[in-house]
This record gives sequence, structure tokens and C-alpha cells, in this order.
Amino acid sequence: MSSTKKKSSYEEPYIEESSMGDLWDLWMTELHQGKSGLTVKINGLVESYQSKFQRIDILDTADFGKMLVLYGSMMVADRDLTSYNEMITHVPLFTHPRPNNVLIIGGGDCGALTNVVKHPEVKKVTMCEIDKMVVEVCKRHFPLLTAGTKDRRAKLVFRDGKDFIAKGKEKFDVIMLDLSDPIGPAADLFQKKFHRQVYNRLNSDGILVAQSESPYFNPETVKQMYSNLRDIFPIVKMYTAHVPIYPSSYWSFAFCSKKYHPIDDFDAERYKRLRLKNNYYNADVHLGAFCLPEYVKRLIGER
Repeated sequence: MSSTKKKSSYEEPYIEESSMGDLWDLWMTELHQGKSGLTVKINGLVESYQSKFQRIDILDTADFGKMLVLYGSMMVADRDLTSYNEMITHVPLFTHPRPNNVLIIGGGDCGALTNVVKHPEVKKVTMCEIDKMVVEVCKRHFPLLTAGTKDRRAKLVFRDGKDFIAKGKEKFDVIMLDLSDPIGPAADLFQKKFHRQVYNRLNSDGILVAQSESPYFNPETVKQMYSNLRDIFPIVKMYTAHVPIYPSSYWSFAFCSKKYHPIDDFDAERYKRLRLKNNYYNADVHLGAFCLPEYVKRLIGER
């Protein structure tokens, strides 16, 4: 519903100047509930906008390169473009045998869209993003992420994702919820009512994948979300990825399916044939991502 991703920052970033001899350094800390955070050195502000929905900043950082920051949360950066986007897309697309029609809710940086169109089986992909300005800014600064917008199969819709799901009738093989934090307007998109509506927009063998926050920093949100999803879908599995600029750098995704199992139905032969030039995802990662630490298994009731 809100632009691009996901994150667990509930506060504005803390920016501090520190004196080091004759030099001044500028640092940004993204605070998590005021208790901890990730601090990055900033070389300068590239662009800053206030859209109808949020503040959009492009920062030049010392370690991660150019970075997109939305409402004070780090979203993507030159050195952190791939793991999240590759994992939210390739895992369901290599599990569903015929992912012809795909829907992305959110995903304003277009990284998910660009990975989806790498699959020749996809005949149509619709990306429903509420904030057009995020897409426009990312086209200027992250051309690798937004390359998929030029694909003839891609359709961009700038609309509230909740409204798009509730009022539409088109059915999809795979739906990806590439959403912002479960706070404010986006909170409704993490609720059981919305997930039931998404279920109804899937074909009889459809797959839903949703970003599901940090198991370490957001245990109550994660626990409730998986409980809700298991009341709706017969198959619900968590998988995880390393995302350096997200809280704890350990991020989770909910794989929810009406029919297909993410490991048993993984199409390894199709993966080999396609020969994707990924930076993070591969066949081993696909299978290994579903191996969870014991504390995470206890959290979501995994046996």
C-alpha cells in the first residue's frame, strides 16, 4: 500500500554531525523503537522530495553507495539491491509450474518487477504502487532496479493496493506483497481480512508471498501474521534472507500456497535452463532459506 518495501523503523532517522579535527562527518541512524539502530556515514544529500504520501530521500553514503530512504527508513542501496528482490520473486516463480499472471502490491523501487520479467513463463505482471513519485525517483537513480518497467508484459497501476485487491476481479497465479511497515495506512494490509481477499484473487493453485518482517525485532507481528495465514492457506512456510540494511539484517518472507510446496515442487530443471545472473538467489539458497533457527520455529509454531 505504501511505497516499496517493508521495514521496521518506527521513528524519524537521527542525523548527527561529529567533529574530527578540521573535518565534519555526517551520520544517519535509523532507530528501531528508540532502542537500537543502524548508523551509516553520509557523504551528502542527492535529492529530497515530499510526495503526497511520504518523504523521499536519496542519500550518498560512504559504505552502501546511493541509498533510497522513505519516511526515514532505509529501503535499497547500491550495495544492497538484490537479496530482498530476488528472494520475494524467484522463490514463488520457480515453485509454481505456470506463473503466467503475476501481481505485485507495492514494490515502488521496481526491483521485484524487474526480477519477475526475467521469467519467460510470465505473460503479464501488474505492479500496483500507491506513490508514483517513488518510481520516478528510482528510475533516475537505480536504473538496474527499474529496467523491468520497459518490458512489454509489465503494467504499472498507481493506486491503493487495498482498494485494488478489494474491488478487482482478475485472478492471478502469483501475488507478491512487497509492502512497507505494518503501521499507519499499511497496517490493514497485514490483517487477516486483507489476506482473505488476496486468497480470493488467486487462481485455484495460486501462491502468495509476503514480506513478513524481522523475527528478531518484530516477534509479536510475525507470530500473529503466521497464525492468520495458516487459518487461510493450507500451506504456509517461512523463508529468510540476509538484507544488510534492514533491522537485524535477517528478514523473513511468508510463502502461502493453495497447492504447491516450496521445496517439493521447486523446479530445479527450469532454474538450470534459465541461467539467471543473480547476485543472491540460487538453487541452494532456495532450499536452504526454509531452514529456520529454533527460536524462529518456536515463534511461528513450525514443527
